[in-house]
Amino acid sequence: MKVILLGPPGAGKGTIAKALMQHDGSVQISTGDILRAAITAGTTLGKQVEAAMAAGNLVTDELIMDIMEQRLQEEDCQQGYLLDGFPRTIPQAEALKALLAKLGEKLDCVLELDIPRDVIIDRLTTRRTCNNCGEIYNVKSKPPRVEDVCDVCGSEIMQRDDETEEAIENRLQIYNQQTAPLVDFYRNDGLLVSVPSSDIEPVMQAIRQRI
Repeated sequence: MKVILLGPPGAGKGTIAKALMQHDGSVQISTGDILRAAITAGTTLGKQVEAAMAAGNLVTDELIMDIMEQRLQEEDCQQGYLLDGFPRTIPQAEALKALLAKLGEKLDCVLELDIPRDVIIDRLTTRRTCNNCGEIYNVKSKPPRVEDVCDVCGSEIMQRDDETEEAIENRLQIYNQQTAPLVDFYRNDGLLVSVPSSDIEPVMQAIRQRI
């Protein structure tokens, strides 16, 4: 399947992506991941990304789309892909639409994870992340066996700087300004499927009904 996962920070896009990957072998793709991979691989585009980031500049949409074009043609994407956190803006969505037309592909759906604001705040302020392996915990629903120690690698777990209440408020404001308009964009294209961000099974059911 070819799906965009759309939703604010804390909506559970990563969790849903893992379930969908197990469902049909689709690969999860995030902008951050492909930018880091391009830098690590030392490709021409990767070097351009690294130079931009080293100078403290934002990576341009044009450069992101060039990298995305390469990524979507890699072998592991042939089974399908889940775009997590991309596109973020209307111009990126329009560029992606043109890219998919160029590649002769089309999206199956855009899955909007609907979640109340107070749930987002609670989820993210209680989230903790291992500073070594990246394993994610929650002090309420998924605490580590030993306080502040990762079950997987034994390293320290901590609250990320962008998961304090003040930082979350700022992230939500940016999301509402830049990314939320994508809901209407994809609704007008007939691609939007909106589901509550609660349990995984209702989300999977919505996907099965759509595809």
